[in-house]
This record gives sequence, structure tokens and C-alpha cells, in this order.
Amino acid sequence: MVQPVKVRILDHEYLIKSNESEEQVHRIAEYVNDKLLEAMANTRGLSEKKTTILAALDIASEYFQLRDERDDLVAHLRERTEALIQQIDSATD
Repeated sequence: MVQPVKVRILDHEYLIKSNESEEQVHRIAEYVNDKLLEAMANTRGLSEKKTTILAALDIASEYFQLRDERDDLVAHLRERTEALIQQIDSATD
């Protein structure tokens, strides 16, 4: 059974149930908290709700950028692998 993990984000406590390890849940919560604090520092005067939306957009932007970089890397590795296979096939013919 998954045990809830208590985390603190922006002075609010949350009980999180997750299949992730307790350590990973804390790492994620710390990351989210840091992003929220960063957004608050850069957008003084906005409500917590609007700041939260901006932080979520920033996190999503980072995610998509990393996903695109991963996809590019996978494509490059696939091309390189195919080229090496062709070289091996040519050498063994």
C-alpha cells in the first residue's frame, strides 16, 4: 500500500500519495516550491493563483524543451546506429 508523504510547498502542507519513493516525492515538491518562489520573486504583486499558473507554465516549458532534446538525441542515435549497421553489413559482404 502506498503511504502518503507529507510535503511543504509555499508554507502549505500536503499529503501526497505516489508510486514514487518518498525521497523522489520530496525532490519533486522541493523543485515545485523553488519554481513557485522564483515566479513570486519575478512577478511581485500577482496573486498566488496567477503565480502558480506562471510557475506551471515554466515547468511545462522546461519539460517540453527537455523532451524535444531527448527526441533529437534519440533520432541522432538511431541514424548513427543505422549507419554503423550498414558499415558492418558492407564489411561482412
